[in-house]
Amino acid sequence: MQSPKLKVWLDGKIIPYPKARVPILTHSLQYGSGVFEGIRAYEAEDGPVIFRLQDHMKRFLSSMKIYFIEQKYSQKQLEKAVIDVVKANKLSSCYIRPFAFYNTDEIGVGAYGKPVSIFIAAIPLGAYYGKGKDQGIRCKVSSWRRINSDILPVEAKGSGNYLNSIMANYEAKDSGFEEAILLSASEGYVAEGTAENIFLVEKNALVTPDKGSDILLGVTRDSVMEIADDLGIGIDERQVHKEELYSADEVFFTGTAAEITPVVNIDGIKVGNGKPGAITKKIAKKFDDVVHGRDHEYRNWLTYVK
Repeated sequence: MQSPKLKVWLDGKIIPYPKARVPILTHSLQYGSGVFEGIRAYEAEDGPVIFRLQDHMKRFLSSMKIYFIEQKYSQKQLEKAVIDVVKANKLSSCYIRPFAFYNTDEIGVGAYGKPVSIFIAAIPLGAYYGKGKDQGIRCKVSSWRRINSDILPVEAKGSGNYLNSIMANYEAKDSGFEEAILLSASEGYVAEGTAENIFLVEKNALVTPDKGSDILLGVTRDSVMEIADDLGIGIDERQVHKEELYSADEVFFTGTAAEITPVVNIDGIKVGNGKPGAITKKIAKKFDDVVHGRDHEYRNWLTYVK
């Protein structure tokens, strides 16, 4: 439960979190018709820095557009709102959740012309997988397939899309694993985790599912690919067969919440030697330096909160 002292942004105003209330019959709660974004701010030497704020807000607005949700605010207005929320809560590091939803309690799936609200919260959040961020996690290849664009728009972070992830995550945890890996619905290639992109290491190079594998194009995924290229690590975007997960030298997840998380076991089979690998560690160290402002080469990815 979040602290009642938390301050949030709702439709242009900073208010106490307990006052940000909507009816239980709100359309986006009943039908999953909202869209959201996930952003992180990190503690740096000169104060909090928000990682790739512009790219995240661009995707947030793109998700709204794809789902036909009215865009009430410009990207610059929303970026300022994020900064204001971080300031208002005096947080040196946090997870930021923008959320656009239909603020109506009328019954019926139709949302055309209904009023839209935008909510932004900034909350303290440590490592998403706890010790797993350093030690690695165990994953199960889910029996549930990843949705594709014939079903729902996979390039949007639509709330309803994540019912697919919830089912896969529940199945994995009920089977004794920490997380799930989903295969693409159409052809059964590796897609992604429940809220993460996935990378394999083969012959000292990265392999990651391509856009055609029904993935969400993650901001952290893009960051890792650029970092890897700068480190001289090869990258192959392509369709990935399920069995490659078992034979890979290393596997890791990327995501705003997950950051860089090693995967050390899949379906009971050790990945490599069953421990986080050298390339995973190298990329994770570089990423950590970047997001905390220690690597000045990537300062253009950081928005300083002053």
